[in-house]
Parts: sequence; C-alpha cells; structure tokens
Amino acid sequence: MLRTAISKNARPASARLFSTSARAMSAGDTGSGFSRPGGSRSGDAFTKRETAAEEMYIKQEEKAKLLAIKAKLHQQQQHVNELIKHIEDVTKEGSGQGESQ
Repeated sequence: MLRTAISKNARPASARLFSTSARAMSAGDTGSGFSRPGGSRSGDAFTKRETAAEEMYIKQEEKAKLLAIKAKLHQQQQHVNELIKHIEDVTKEGSGQGESQ
C-alpha cells in the first residue's frame, strides 16, 4: 500500500501514457502509395479508390466549366447575329439618303 502511494506521488502529473498528437503518413506507410515501385497509382485499394474519386470530381468540374463556356459563346453568337441584322437594316434604310423624294 505504501509502495503504490509513493509511486503515484513520484510520477509527474504531466507524464502521459498515450500520445494525443495526430500521426502523419510518411513514405512507406500503408496507404501512402510510395512503398510500391509504381508510386501512388499502385497503392492499396483505398488509395486507388481515392484517386478515382478525385479524377471523377475533376472531370465533373471541367465539364461544368466547358458547359458554361459553351453557353456564353452561344449568347455572344446571338448578340453578333443581332448586330449584323441591325447593320443590314440601317444600311438598307440609309441607301436612299441624299436622293430627293
């Protein structure tokens, strides 16, 4: 009993048995992809799934951007066609200027 009381008091309160800090992946750890000769492409199933999800997200974002560009281009083409029509209308009306009516 005395021995346990002494050992509890002798141990500093700041000493912890378990680490509470986050563990970072380093080269060669499971899932890092660098432990294999092919690099990140030849990683475990989780790494492959994560890579596929990232590629799918990137493709979706690029597709959305391209659709937005296509819509903007269509609007600009309509505006140019309206301007051409307006110019043709003005030149047809203005062709009789200077003549007596």
